[in-house]
Amino acid sequence: MSAKVIIMVLASLTFAYSKVDVTKYIKFYYPDSVIEIRNIILSKDQVKRASKLAKVKIRSRLVSFYLIKDKSGNIVAYAYIDTHRVRTKPETVLYIITRDGELEVAEVIAFLEPPEYKADERWLSIFKGKSLYKDKLILRRDIPNITGATLTARAITRSVRKVLALWQVVFGDKR
Repeated sequence: MSAKVIIMVLASLTFAYSKVDVTKYIKFYYPDSVIEIRNIILSKDQVKRASKLAKVKIRSRLVSFYLIKDKSGNIVAYAYIDTHRVRTKPETVLYIITRDGELEVAEVIAFLEPPEYKADERWLSIFKGKSLYKDKLILRRDIPNITGATLTARAITRSVRKVLALWQVVFGDKR
């Protein structure tokens, strides 16, 4: 088993062990919403398109989105949890995406690197309103670096591109 696989399994277990209730985070932003989890198996073509859009290799065909619905059952937004390695330890980020494919929220909900490397809310807010089609989402070009936490900035920027690309191939193509 490769080191990357072991780290991702440990990250998943750490996230699960922390007993974080993702719906509580989502309800903070959408208090009156109904949340539905949608597990999706991507086709090989969807993986290839998402990887190309994100400029990041998509490693799994299984993705899980949270559909955020109003009381009438209409989708008002989408949420995605991404766990990735920063340096040697994992970070888990909640992303909320609007119906138009723009990032609304990026919130770090688990960070196992030293706390001084964690991205702060102000830096994360730079991603609000960003999308794959109107923004390049390239670190040090349209996304500023985090002094002293370059690996965190790189990991989150890549993660944002990946999540928006997955949203695009799963839901955006239907719009």
